[in-house]
Parts: sequence; C-alpha cells; structure tokens
Amino acid sequence: MNRRYQNKRGREESSGLDVTSFMNLMVVLVPFLLISAVFSRVTIMELNVPTSASKAALNVPNFAIEVIVRKGGLEIANGSSVEAAIPKKDGHYNIQMLHEMLARLKNRYPEKQDATVLMEPDIEYDYLIQIMDVVRGADVQTEGSAEVKKVVLFPNISIGDAP
Repeated sequence: MNRRYQNKRGREESSGLDVTSFMNLMVVLVPFLLISAVFSRVTIMELNVPTSASKAALNVPNFAIEVIVRKGGLEIANGSSVEAAIPKKDGHYNIQMLHEMLARLKNRYPEKQDATVLMEPDIEYDYLIQIMDVVRGADVQTEGSAEVKKVVLFPNISIGDAP
C-alpha cells in the first residue's frame, strides 16, 4: 500500500513556475528605471578631417588659419609660420585673447570661412571644445546696451595633430 501511494505521488504533475513575484518586481523596477534615466541632448558637429587630397590644395598660395594648442599656450599660424603666440594665463588658456585675435583676422579676411585646430597629444578634450567654440564664433555684448550679439568667425573647422 505504501508503494501505491508513492507511485501515485510521483506521477502528479508539478505545477507551473510561479512568476507572480517576478512580475511584481518588474512592475516596480520599470517605472523606477524610466524615471531615473538621464535624458541628454546629443549634438553632432560636422568636421573636416585633413586628407592627402587636401594637402595638395594647401600648396595653393592662400591664407590658412591654424590655431595650434600646445601645453604652454596657443599659437595662431598662417599655414607656414606662426603669426601670434598666446601664453597660458594662470594655468589656463587665454580664450579671450584668442577671440580678439581671431576677430581681427576675420576683419582682415571677411570671406574666409575655414580654420584648422591642431592639438598636441595629452591635452584635455574640454580645451578642444572651448577652442572650437571660440574659432566658430562668440557672443559679443554691444557697448551701451545689454544686447548680446552672435558673431560668426570661422564656422568650417578642421581638426588634426599639431606639428
């Protein structure tokens, strides 16, 4: 008799997997993860990377604006020689002086739309972004008013390694 009871017990179908507690967990976790997710705005900026074909175009006698970022400071070059050097000020790049010099270059060459930013290795990425923003343009406050005007300098930026 004992044997019959065991056989009958062994043939019973096991009940299905109970997923109720797992579903309760998902009901709580999904809204929490959606609420705590960080929504960020991604912007994409088109850059021109120098190629071997563009090197042939550089031989054409034309003024090329190059902003060279070095560990000791900034340099503005015309493609062959350094036009101006801007040393670091209190351990930071002098962005204001760079803006003023680029504005003067824009006044001398108003049709010029492109510039190149060249960086030495081991310089922080944040400096690249700051310098690209200055090369592209800046906000200028007009004298005597609180109005801020956007000035476009050189919107077509190429990047590369410093020589």
